[in-house]
Amino acid sequence: MSQTQTQAGAAQYDEGLRKYMLGVYNYMTVAMAITGLVAYLLADQMMRSPELVQTVYGSPLKWVIMLAPLGFVFFLSARINKMAASTAQITFWIFAGAMGLSLASIFLAYTGESVAKVFFITAGSFAGLSLFGYTTKKNLSGMGSFLFMGLIGLILASVVNIFLASSAMAFVISVVGVLVFAGLTAYDSQQIKNMYYAADSGEVTTKKSIMGALRLYLDFLNMFLFLLQLFGNRN
Repeated sequence: MSQTQTQAGAAQYDEGLRKYMLGVYNYMTVAMAITGLVAYLLADQMMRSPELVQTVYGSPLKWVIMLAPLGFVFFLSARINKMAASTAQITFWIFAGAMGLSLASIFLAYTGESVAKVFFITAGSFAGLSLFGYTTKKNLSGMGSFLFMGLIGLILASVVNIFLASSAMAFVISVVGVLVFAGLTAYDSQQIKNMYYAADSGEVTTKKSIMGALRLYLDFLNMFLFLLQLFGNRN
């Protein structure tokens, strides 16, 4: 293969990679917008209607709203390879809407100003961390097992603190949570980049973009929630 052909192939790969990553970020951004809009609209209605608050949080419906997003994550992760790309997209948008329903309570618990402030802090931090993960030449794969262990520990500590209701432990969990998901943002960005292959069909690349968007969406959302617990002003 001549040097010209090699350069042309590299240029084609780079162009495909840029389109792929742009697709990942676009899917994530649209999903985040859907979540925010649904959460805000539901919270606005609940502020106007105490009966709606009782209906949502004072009945078994609250468990459906809380657990539905988790079900969508497991379903999408397990079934996406067997789905058409269009079906995967629709499932991802429904997941984002379901997550918005479960997050409406943050607009009731925290002031709108602090939610907006923490959101922009998260967005700036996420952008820097994701850019680092995408551009760094350092292999971050070694962080994966360490971050996964941290995530498991975080989940267990959160469950324990449901019963202890310790404010000191909640503070530590929030700090560790921010650090874990900051690391996962950089790690996942590099892993998503490495998932791309120029020879893949458009259908496969689209589904990879959706799964990449799901990973980054969860990183962003969890980092936002932990930062909100640290810096949010409660109503």
